[in-house]
Amino acid sequence: MSMAQISRDSLWTLEHYARIRNQFRQEVIAHKRIRQVALGEHITLFFEDEKTIRYQIQEMLRIEKTFEETGIQDELDAYNPLIPDGRNFKCTMMIEYPNPQVRKSELAKLKGVEDRVWIQVEGREKVFAIADEDLDRENEEKTSSVHFMRFELDEDMAGALKYGVGLAMGVDHPSYKVVVDPVAAETRASLVRDLA
Repeated sequence: MSMAQISRDSLWTLEHYARIRNQFRQEVIAHKRIRQVALGEHITLFFEDEKTIRYQIQEMLRIEKTFEETGIQDELDAYNPLIPDGRNFKCTMMIEYPNPQVRKSELAKLKGVEDRVWIQVEGREKVFAIADEDLDRENEEKTSSVHFMRFELDEDMAGALKYGVGLAMGVDHPSYKVVVDPVAAETRASLVRDLA
């Protein structure tokens, strides 16, 4: 069984969404806060799930005032793959440096960092991210400041997390080494719900 994909029928109409948007937005902001993990000062992982992606889709449809079937289906096709499928975690990684000059030189040093982000279920091997399957976000000089990644867990890791063992995350790159161990309990609990 996998995380529910978002179906056309489950989306709200633009009118209905306009009515409930403020409340839903507050809910999603609180939900997202729990599902983010800061890896040091400059990298943050934002873990996606059905709710965060539903919000993205509804917001896109609202901004673009899309109510035609094909337009709606295009958004669903673009965003549904970002929902975890019951055996993985999926997240957006943001690399942030406020100063543009600094950002440019740091992103150059961080080339390849997206493949060196890991999660680790207590007592198991590290699982490194599979990054940017949708497109190539790195060029010869530097890495991108936004990456999309997934972490694949095996049966045993998923079972152990559900049972209650700890979860750690980090980055293992020559220019950026961070370990967060353990990940906050409420974050871990929210992520465990992504596992079928």
